Amino acid sequence: MKRVNIHEAMTHFSKLLDAVIRGNEIVVTMAGSPVAKLCPISKKPKRKFGTYKGKIKIAKDFDAPLYPS
Repeated sequence: MKRVNIHEAMTHFSKLLDAVIRGNEIVVTMAGSPVAKLCPISKKPKRKFGTYKGKIKIAKDFDAPLYPS
């Protein structure tokens, strides 16, 4: 994990983003203390429609009022 100060981060932001895209994590520090972390966003798997087809049953009266008026 690479550490850079805030001035370096602002000066070389595009280069740091290129490193993040390649999978590196970068910690941005201010006065020697870590304040932020740049890391790649994990990709979520796409949802597959129809996965639960035939496994879920909806009652015929699912939209009936819960309490009679």
